Amino acid sequence: MQPRQKKLIGVLLFLPALILYVGLVLWIADHLPSHWAIYLVFYVVAGTAWAFPLKPVFRWMNSPAAS
Repeated sequence: MQPRQKKLIGVLLFLPALILYVGLVLWIADHLPSHWAIYLVFYVVAGTAWAFPLKPVFRWMNSPAAS
């Protein structure tokens, strides 16, 4: 598969996943106790956690085309 096709598929997978993730994070944030320290820790963790499940997709998108 060509790199351009891989990137298109990756973006088409990434955007809906990111929208769902943001919605989930906001829903969870609505149920947290109202304290700045809790929000700080939550958003730091949530802001970095999205990348780990999508790391294999990014690696696949940027891998060279098979011969």
